[in-house]
Amino acid sequence: MCIRDSYGAHPTTRQAVLLEPMGQLAKQPPAFLGGGGGLQSTAYDYHRFTQMLVNGGELDGARILSPRTVRYMASNHLPGNVDLTAFGRPLFSETAFDGVGFGLGVSVSIDPVKGRVPGNAGEFAWGGAASTAFWVDPVDDLVVQFFTQLLPSSIHPIRSQLKQLVYQALLD
Repeated sequence: MCIRDSYGAHPTTRQAVLLEPMGQLAKQPPAFLGGGGGLQSTAYDYHRFTQMLVNGGELDGARILSPRTVRYMASNHLPGNVDLTAFGRPLFSETAFDGVGFGLGVSVSIDPVKGRVPGNAGEFAWGGAASTAFWVDPVDDLVVQFFTQLLPSSIHPIRSQLKQLVYQALLD
C-alpha cells in the first residue's frame, strides 16, 4: 500500500504542504506485473474499504459484497484448517505464522493464543512490504490501518506491538 499523495513540512513555515501528488512512481507503468504490489490509494479510502469489510460487505447503505462472500474470504482455506507454520516460516516480516491461516487475499487468525498476540479468532488482515498493515476484527467491530514506510518490515515488531496497544486500550 502506497499513500497516493506525499506531504512534508514547508522549510520555513513548518506547515504541511503537498510535495508530490500521486508520486512519479504511481504514474509510470510497472516494470513487471505483480498482484501483491503497487496498490495506490488514500488512507481515507483504505479506511472505507476496511469499514465495508467489517460491516459484512456494506458501506453507507450500499451492498458491495454479500456477507457470505466476506465470511468466505475471511475463512481459512489451508488444507485441514492448519496454520501457516505447516508451510514454512516468514522471511520478510516480523509477524509469526503460528495460529494464522490464509483466506482469499488475507491472513486469518485461527488461534490467537498460539499466535501470541491479542485478538480474536476470525480476525483477518494483510500487511505490506514497507510495514503497512490493516486488520479487521468482526468480533470487536474494529478496523485498524497502519501506514508507514519502514523497510524491511522484519526489522521491528511494530505490527504486533500495535496490536498489543490497540487491544489493551479496548474497554469491555
